[in-house]
Amino acid sequence: MSVAASAPDLLAMRAITKRFAGVVALQGVSLSLKPGEVLALMGENGAGKSTLMKILGGALQPDGGEICIDGKSVAIESVRAAKRLGIALIHQELMLAPNLDIAANIFLGNEGGATGLLLRPLPKGDMAARARELLLRVGLRLSPSTPVSALTAGQMQMVEIAKALALSARILIMDEPTSSLTSGESEHLFGIIRKLRADGIGIVYISHRMEEVMALADRVTVLRDGRHVGDLTRAGATRERIVSMMVGRELSAHYFPEKRPRASTEPVLVVEGLVVPGAPAQISFSAGRGEILGFAGLVGSGRTELMETIFGVTPALGGRMTLEGKEFAPRKPRDAIDRGVYLAPEDRKRHGLVLPLSVAENTSLPDIGNYSRWGFLNRETERRVAESEVERLRTKTPGIRQPVVNLSGGNQQKVVLGKWLAMNPRVLILDEPTRGIDVGAKAEIYRHMTALADEGITILMVSSDMEEIIGMSDRVAVMHERRIKGVLPRERLSQERIATLMTGHADKEDLS
Repeated sequence: MSVAASAPDLLAMRAITKRFAGVVALQGVSLSLKPGEVLALMGENGAGKSTLMKILGGALQPDGGEICIDGKSVAIESVRAAKRLGIALIHQELMLAPNLDIAANIFLGNEGGATGLLLRPLPKGDMAARARELLLRVGLRLSPSTPVSALTAGQMQMVEIAKALALSARILIMDEPTSSLTSGESEHLFGIIRKLRADGIGIVYISHRMEEVMALADRVTVLRDGRHVGDLTRAGATRERIVSMMVGRELSAHYFPEKRPRASTEPVLVVEGLVVPGAPAQISFSAGRGEILGFAGLVGSGRTELMETIFGVTPALGGRMTLEGKEFAPRKPRDAIDRGVYLAPEDRKRHGLVLPLSVAENTSLPDIGNYSRWGFLNRETERRVAESEVERLRTKTPGIRQPVVNLSGGNQQKVVLGKWLAMNPRVLILDEPTRGIDVGAKAEIYRHMTALADEGITILMVSSDMEEIIGMSDRVAVMHERRIKGVLPRERLSQERIATLMTGHADKEDLS
C-alpha cells in the first residue's frame, strides 16, 4: 500500500443519509479516504454510489450525517463549494465542450482568475502556458489550442484530469473512467492515477471492472442497497469476496448460464458479400436460429458499423442479406424493425432510450402504431405490456411511470431489452449489452439472453469483454480492420485464439 496506515484521513463521510420522495437512497453510509490513497467504491447499480459521490461533489445535499476534510467538518452546499475544497468529480460521460480547444476547456468557468471578474479580458497567454504544464503532467503531448472535438476518448479523459488539477484538486472522484477507452488508453490512465497517488491526491475510483480494482485499489469500500457493507484491505480483497459483499450472496466468478446444445442449425440471418460503408472488404457470415453469435475485436475493428448496416442505420453499398430465406435489405431502421430485427445500441442513454420519458413510454415508443386506435394512444395496453416486461426482466423501478433517467444503468438496459422483447424479435442485436453495469445485473442479463436463445431468437452480441464473449457465445466472429478474420466454434474458443485474430494474425487451424 502506498499510504501509511497511520496517516490521518483526508476525507471522512460519516452516517450519510439521503431520501428521495420517501425512498431511502442512503442509510447511514460512512466512507474515509487518506492522502495518496486509491479507494475503490464498489456496489451494484442502485447501491448508492452515485448518490454518495453527488453529495461529496455538492450536487446533492444530505438529509443527515457529517463530512469532514482534514478532520474539520464542512458544508458542501454547491458544486462550486466542492471545488473550493479541492474536490473534483470526473463523470463517466465526460463534461467537455467539443467546440472549444483544450486550454479553454481546462479553465472553463475559471477564466477570470482569483478575482472572479467574469467580464475582464481572458489571459489567454497565461492560460495556454498553464495548460501546457498541466498537459505534460498527465502525459498528453498536444498543443493547448487543439480542438477537443479532434481528441480520442482517452485524450479527453486526460483533459478532464488536467481540468481537475487546474483547480488544485486534492480529492479526485473517477466514475467508470475506462468505459470508453482502449486497452492502451486504459494503461496510460492507470499510470497517471499512480502518479497522482504518489503526489498525495486521494482518489475515489468507481468501476465494475474487477481486474482494474484489483490492480489499482489500496482499499475497497462496498455499498449494498444504500448501506455500507464493509471495507477490505488490498491484501484481503479477492474477486469472490467483493462480489459476495456486493450482491449479498456467493456468486461464482463463472456466473454464465450453462451452455446447452442448440437443437436447430437452421440459418436465420445470412450475410453474403456485404459492403459496409468504409470497410475495405466484403463481409459474409450466417447466424442460426437460437444462436448467440459473438463479435469480438478491438476498438475500431468495425463491429458496431457492421451491426448498424444490418439494422439499416447506414445502408449497405452492396452484397446480399436474407432473413428466414427472404431478401432483407433495410434502408432505414424502420425497415429492419418491421422485419423483426432490433438493435440495442452500445450507448443506451443516447441512442437506446428517451431518458425523460417513463418506462412505459419507452416500451411503447418503437411500436407506437400498435398501441393506438383512431389516433389515440391506448394507455391500458401500454400499461399491460410495460408491466409484463418489467416483471419478465425483474426491472427495479418504483413503477412503469417512472422516468428512465432515474433508473440505474442495469435497469435502463432492461428497459431497452423490454421494449424490443415486447415486439417478438427474430434477430436481436446487442452491442456491449453489459457495459457499465454490475456483476449481479450482468448475471441477470446473461440469464435472459440464454432464455431468449432457447426460445429461438437469434442474438448477435458485440462485446469487448473477453470473459463475456467466451462465456456467452455459441460461435465468435473475430474482426480486425473492418474484416472478419475468422469464426471460431464454441469448442475452440480461447482468449489466445481470439486475441490472435483480433490483432490481425491468422490462426493456424481451420477457422470455418
